[in-house]
Amino acid sequence: MGTFNFQKLDCYIAAKGIAVAVHSANIRDAELRDQANRAAKSAFLNLSEGLPSLQSGIRKRHFALSRGSLCELAAALDLAVALGSVDADSARLISDQSERLTMMLHKL
Repeated sequence: MGTFNFQKLDCYIAAKGIAVAVHSANIRDAELRDQANRAAKSAFLNLSEGLPSLQSGIRKRHFALSRGSLCELAAALDLAVALGSVDADSARLISDQSERLTMMLHKL
């Protein structure tokens, strides 16, 4: 599925992959699972809202929100690992993907 050109971009595909990975991680702590899922979805949706815009201010705002959500996701995963609520390898993979996406966002 994809009808817009921005859906073919690496950053879009990476953000969607992060959201899927967080969902699949099955964080056992309900609050952290909810927070991590919402942060991952927010990162994806804010990126998706900023990508097609031709106005640099709007793009920057949405990319900044996306980066903030990725930081929130990192913190939720960090705490989930510390509490034993998620597999450390799954959390590390998601964190690595999030760091990669953050670097992409800085370049946009």
